Amino acid sequence: MPNNRNRNQLLVPQCAQALEQLKFEIAQELGIQFPKDGYYGNMITRETGQIGGNITRRLVQMAEQQIAGQSAQFNR
Repeated sequence: MPNNRNRNQLLVPQCAQALEQLKFEIAQELGIQFPKDGYYGNMITRETGQIGGNITRRLVQMAEQQIAGQSAQFNR
């Protein structure tokens, strides 16, 4: 049984499934395979870092697009 030591708490718990899906999409884009047994301990740190970095990059892009869309509405 995997030991889940993640202490991060989501501000919006309803987004957990979307973040999990994003993780798998990014890993697939990078050609990184997740272990079938669910144990991430054998994954290379570089791989997990690439996934996390790309998740952060994607979330920042989404936020920038949302802010740009809101500011465009105010400029009308």
